[in-house]
Amino acid sequence: MNLITVFPVLIVLAMLLFSSIKVLREYERAVVFQLGRFWKVKGPGLIVLVPMLQQMVRVDMRTIVMDVPPQDLISRDNVSVQVNAVVYFRVVDPQLAIIAVEHYYEATSQLAQTTLRSVLGQHDLDEILAERDKLNDEIRSILDEQTDAWGIKVANVEIKHVDINETMVRAIARQAEAERQRRAKVIHAEGELQAAEKLVQAATLMGADPRAIQLRYMQTLTEIANDRSQTIVFPMPMDLMETLSRKLAGGATLADQARGAAPAGTGNRPPEA
Repeated sequence: MNLITVFPVLIVLAMLLFSSIKVLREYERAVVFQLGRFWKVKGPGLIVLVPMLQQMVRVDMRTIVMDVPPQDLISRDNVSVQVNAVVYFRVVDPQLAIIAVEHYYEATSQLAQTTLRSVLGQHDLDEILAERDKLNDEIRSILDEQTDAWGIKVANVEIKHVDINETMVRAIARQAEAERQRRAKVIHAEGELQAAEKLVQAATLMGADPRAIQLRYMQTLTEIANDRSQTIVFPMPMDLMETLSRKLAGGATLADQARGAAPAGTGNRPPEA
């Protein structure tokens, strides 16, 4: 047989053999089609395809990190917000990912954008800012349910940024300041209430004995007497005046009784002026 005729044939056979041998990595799978119909999923490792009869499509089984571009939406309380997020998903069924949908990555991306606008538009701005975990789980559940028919598992969804305009930022700052002032007033009122309760208890204890009130007045005078740069006008309570009057009257009566009980002629004459 002529070598010139055999050599091209050998080259063609070598090329066909080379093209029929495929090596798939651990995270790759091959969806094999035979004469245009699905045959099976192969891999990983070394696989052999029948040239001209079988074709394959590689599918990456690793988790894919997809950045959802910023989405303009209006919240339920009519606030314009721009939100972006990140979606973590992976292919769990290579057959469905290739056959059930065209370009599963683009399809998942568009679905994530639509779901993000739809879900966040049903909530107020305060909920979007404060309840991200709840919203992340809600978006993930919707995406996972809708992509299940494509052989895709959505593992996690995270809202990254929530951007609002400057006017709304100032309004939120004023609202936060008003809220802090309200809390401060409530705390101050609670302190006044507790102080009033303690004062009532103290007044009840002092009212049981008039001497306690007199001692309190004396203590107050002692505390304010240290400042000598001011004139202090201190009201004298009537019960204290009555107590002093009774003391003075009692002392005078005792003196008179003592003088009356002394023997005649033994009294001392007052000194002359």
